[in-house]
Parts: sequence; structure tokens; C-alpha cells
Amino acid sequence: MNAHRGRHLVAADRGFTTGGGPLARLAAGGFERLLRRIDGALVAGRIEAVLPDGSRRLLGGRAEGPAPVVHLHSWRALVRLAASGSVGWYKAWEAGEWSSPDPVPLFELFMLNAESMGETARAKGMWRLVNRIAHRLRANGKARARRNIAHHYDLGNDFYAAWLDRGMTYSSAVFAEPIADAEPLEEAQDRKIRLLLDRLDLKPGDRLLEIGCGWGRLAEMAAGEYGARVTGLTLSAEQKAWAEARLAAAGHADRVSIALTDYRDVEGTFDAVASVEMVEAVGREYWPDYLRAIARVLKPGGRAALQFISIRDPLFDSYAANADFIQTYIFPGGLLIFEPRFRRIAEAAGLQWSDRFDYGPHYAETLRRWRTRYDAAVAGGRLPAGFDEPFHRLWRYYLMYCEGGFRGGGIDVAQVTLSKPR
Repeated sequence: MNAHRGRHLVAADRGFTTGGGPLARLAAGGFERLLRRIDGALVAGRIEAVLPDGSRRLLGGRAEGPAPVVHLHSWRALVRLAASGSVGWYKAWEAGEWSSPDPVPLFELFMLNAESMGETARAKGMWRLVNRIAHRLRANGKARARRNIAHHYDLGNDFYAAWLDRGMTYSSAVFAEPIADAEPLEEAQDRKIRLLLDRLDLKPGDRLLEIGCGWGRLAEMAAGEYGARVTGLTLSAEQKAWAEARLAAAGHADRVSIALTDYRDVEGTFDAVASVEMVEAVGREYWPDYLRAIARVLKPGGRAALQFISIRDPLFDSYAANADFIQTYIFPGGLLIFEPRFRRIAEAAGLQWSDRFDYGPHYAETLRRWRTRYDAAVAGGRLPAGFDEPFHRLWRYYLMYCEGGFRGGGIDVAQVTLSKPR
């Protein structure tokens, strides 16, 4: 492993603009105008801002909502936000240009007010164009898809094992309600998997294809509890090695095979298909390929069960026109689902859409648990060597950013069943 593991994520903004130059300052306009714009856009919640000169300013406060405290250490933070949106806002945080005792409520506030804020916190003009082009160059054609997956998932199995649950499940859990700290994360993750597998009406000996098999926990449960014969697909060599070892240890090596295969290249016919938070990595231009692949391999009468992350419908077009923090640093080539369009494509492929179940607050809790576990792993020296403080800061920011998005209701997670008629 490289002595500086994860540095490719920290440096992933090469080719992007982060709004820190003098031209951005000129384009952003006066600082007072920026503050008034943010103030006017906050229809719910408020920001208690401490400005660079030490003065205090209340932004918003018209209705109940999150109330983050933000310390602006440099006006450049606002310039970056105005010019380069969430990419610039992260860069400002990393540069020490703003701080907060707890950034999660700030991200929640931004998402809660995303429609009224409009373009206030999105990249603009030439900065938007440059970032959009840089993101497009990472689109998930077959060759690039492998590189994009390796960017995130090949950080190392030892890295993820230090803070994920024992099942190595890297997607939203489903907790018993009301959500309580007492429930172990492992139980909530296995509940999610069973809810998904129960949609498939599996019988012993059924052939199950899992698109995006991760580290193999779903395959292990499908083989062990449901008696299925599983083919798991991944583009991560690290995940494949881990999954094969765990399945062999569980005695399922004869019932499960893991392949380094793109979903577009899968062959054969299956009784069922499962895919958990895979489609966000596909990209909008490849939604038809993904759904046609599912329809092609499913036998008549077969079912597919998907778990996916979507963005609130009115936000999609503006979101898709920009490259945000997540796409720039964390998941190159990714895009959240615009559910109405995705559903139409599924139905055009001959798949019937049913039994949608959403649980966004459960993802917020999952992310909170991951961050707690990550911080404990760092503090306890349990992370593998090579990950430095800039990487830790990026990873914490990523977990907080996503948690705030789910708490603000702008993004959601759901399961759905797709059925192929006989």
C-alpha cells in the first residue's frame, strides 16, 4: 500500500475550480450583498454567523429549523461558496476559512432551504462550466467505471473494516423504530438486507444476481438463510478478495461466485436480481443500460429489488448541471437518482415498479454511527498506516455532509421491487 493512502481523494479537485482566485472575488460581488442573499433565502432555520471582524450576524430566523453556528475566519469562504458552490465551501473549510462547532446542522439547513436558495450555493458561470467538464471526463464508460470504483473502494479492506459494522455493509441500515442508540448497527444492517431479499420471493436453489456486491454480506445471507445460488458482481479487486474469503469461511464457496464484471457484460438468466446503492455510481446516461441489463437477465416472472438514493425532484436539474462536493472528491462519475425519470426508464424496459419504501432518517442515523465509529478508530489508532490528517478531515466532512443532506430531506433512500411479466 502507498505510504500516503487516500491522497488521491484529497487531491481529486485537480481539473476543477474551487473559487479561491481574485476573479472569483470580483464575480461574487460585495460581501454584504452575499450575506443579504443568504439571509433572504433562508425560509426555515437560521445561521448564527461570526464574521471575520468579530461581529455577529443572524441570517434567517423566520421559521423553526436548524440553527448552526458558523465562524467566518476569512471572507474568501463566501467567495468560494458563491463562485464554486459546495466544492468551494469544502475547500474553504479545509483551508480554515470557516469553521463550526457542528457542521451537520449547517448542511441540513442548506438542504432544507435548497429550493429557496436556488443558485446561491451552486457553482456559477465559468466555474460551473469547468467543473461540469471535469466531471463529464469521469463518466462511467466501461474503462472509466473501473477507475471510478477503485478511487473509492480500493482504499483498502483494512480501512473499511476499521469503522464499518462486522458485516462490512456500506449502505443505509434500517433501524427498529423509534430509532434508538441501543440497537447495534449490525442488527440494523442485516434487517435492511432481509427486507430487500424478502421482496424477491426466493426459494432454495434460485439463481440470484447481485449487481454491486460490496464485501459480500448480502450474498452470504442469501446463500445461508435463503438457500440461493448467488453471482455477485463488483469492479473492486479489494472487495472481491474480501468477499471470497468471507464466503469460503462461511462454507458458501460452492453456492456463491464473485466476478470482476461490469453489469453491462453479465450473461445468463437469473430468477432474481438484487442491487443496493449501485445505481448512484452508474450516471444518468447509463440508467437505460443498467435497467435493460436487469430486464435482460431476469427470467419471465422474476423480480429485482433495488435500494437507491434519490434527490428531491425540484432540485435535480440544478444538481445535475453542477459537479458537487461528493462528485468531485468522493464518488467520481456518480449521480443521485431523479426518481420519476428513472421509473419511466424502468417501465420502458418492461419492468413493473412496485412497493416503494423510503427511510431517509435511517440513513442520517447510519452516517452518524459511521462517523462516531470512524472517529473512534482514528483516536484508537485502529486505522491502517498511511492515512493522514487531511484525509481524515475530508472523510469526516463527507460523512457530515451526507448526514445533513438526509436530515434536511433533500435526499432520500428507498427500496423498490421491479417485476418482469411472464
